[in-house]
Amino acid sequence: MEKALANPSDSRSLNERLKLAFGLTALIWVVGLVGHFTPLLEWPALFIYVIGSIGVVVWRGKSRGEWAEMYLAGGDLKKSLKWGGIAGVILFGMDVFNTVMWYKNGGAPMGDMVGILVNKNFLYLFPVLVLAEEFLWRGLMLSSMIEKGFNKHLTVFVTAAFYVVNHFAVAPVGMKERALMAMMAFPIGILGGYIVLRSKNVWGSVLVHMVTMFSMVLDIFVIPGLVYKFVH
Repeated sequence: MEKALANPSDSRSLNERLKLAFGLTALIWVVGLVGHFTPLLEWPALFIYVIGSIGVVVWRGKSRGEWAEMYLAGGDLKKSLKWGGIAGVILFGMDVFNTVMWYKNGGAPMGDMVGILVNKNFLYLFPVLVLAEEFLWRGLMLSSMIEKGFNKHLTVFVTAAFYVVNHFAVAPVGMKERALMAMMAFPIGILGGYIVLRSKNVWGSVLVHMVTMFSMVLDIFVIPGLVYKFVH
């Protein structure tokens, strides 16, 4: 059942945010699909994803003062960060364990991604990507769906599922690596979604994401050497 809003202008603003969230997602996916069949690959879609997500949220916050409505301010920050830290540690352990198993069995799970992050020096842009992802999925989209009156569990699942599918639209790597990243994205989306839902604050989900990104850095630079040292 849709939640009634006291002010018609609030209703219009909410509808705008909801349309922006799904409209930006559609644009990213269309550009990614088209780019896949060109020499540009998914790079234009990735650019729109990062710049568009951060740009739209900052614009709405500055022009409409919707920081709290998009969960970037207000809520229970302490609770958000506490559960974000707990969830981040759990996912960190899972990721490191899975990566060790991959290398022990003679595989390198993220060869294409290593090339992008290391050879193209994109590693330092990871925090910007995290903010873009959290602002779009757990900020703009989740907040507007909840405020619109969608079922909270359905909202968490839908935003997590969209986040998962998005990896196929914007990741300029092979399909196997996209699938691996999508598998990693699902628990981030679910845990992050419930943290934001319970705390009305997005920064705990950002923390989850940052911790898992740090584990990915270890996957690239530390774990291969440790596995080689202790296994061989």
